[in-house]
Amino acid sequence: MIKIDNLKLSKENKDILSEYKIELTAIKLKKIDTTVESYIEDIYKYLEYIEEKKHINSALNINEEDIIDYLTYLDKNNYEKTSIVRKIVSIKLFHKYLSEKYHIEDISIKIDKPRVRRKLPNILSIEEVDNLLDIELNNAFDYRNKAMLELMYSSGLRVSELVDLKLKDIDLDNGYVKCFGKGNKERIVPVGELAVEYLKKYIYEYRDSMKKGYYTENIFLNNHGKRISRQGFFLIIKDIAKQKNIDKNITPHMLRHSFATHLLNNGADLRTIQEMLGHSSITTTQIYTNVSTDILKENYELYKRRD
Repeated sequence: MIKIDNLKLSKENKDILSEYKIELTAIKLKKIDTTVESYIEDIYKYLEYIEEKKHINSALNINEEDIIDYLTYLDKNNYEKTSIVRKIVSIKLFHKYLSEKYHIEDISIKIDKPRVRRKLPNILSIEEVDNLLDIELNNAFDYRNKAMLELMYSSGLRVSELVDLKLKDIDLDNGYVKCFGKGNKERIVPVGELAVEYLKKYIYEYRDSMKKGYYTENIFLNNHGKRISRQGFFLIIKDIAKQKNIDKNITPHMLRHSFATHLLNNGADLRTIQEMLGHSSITTTQIYTNVSTDILKENYELYKRRD
């Protein structure tokens, strides 16, 4: 937590920042504390620059040109676009507050946020997915891993949703799982036949031998008989990819991205994919249309070279 009294700022700016933090905390009581801390951190860095480079010791004396100078400084020092956008949001919120509290002009009103092109998700080809999921089955851990990967790819679950699954959340007879996504929103998603097959195999034949005397409703267990962690799953998928000589920086989320992209490429509509992924807004899902367009273009270029 930032202690404003210890910051290298003028007394006036410390007082302004302290009052602003109280105001922010009151407004954002329903949000996590790190949100307020992030805003304060952004404004501290901003005021620090203004004091050191512009020799202005009061936030009330900053003008629009000073803001632009600071943003130019960030850009020249190779700050990420997303980081700059966040700082602009913080600065605009701060100057709006100053305008309302001290009855001065909001000098940030003409400062626009730059458009940030969302980074396209990395995906695996169908062949790479097949290779990753082609696990040699010798013991309970192999069957657990096979069941986890098949389930994740066939349903598009987030890693947190996968490791939190409990026995009561899964309907193997009808091929559905119930999961709780962001904001604890419940959704029910279908599961592919192959995933159902290996889930049955793991749950009915191997899971009990992994419990180590513990009682848990969680489906996927670690070598101590407890719920597998997200970090544990991450290490598992990394290890399998290494064994398979897959020359990509594989992450668990890549299976979710691949699931969505492959569905879209095979004719599924965006609304269906949105529901399955648990996206609150379809604009989030639309990023996969860009991936599919890129793949189409690559295939077309390949076709032209062969022509």
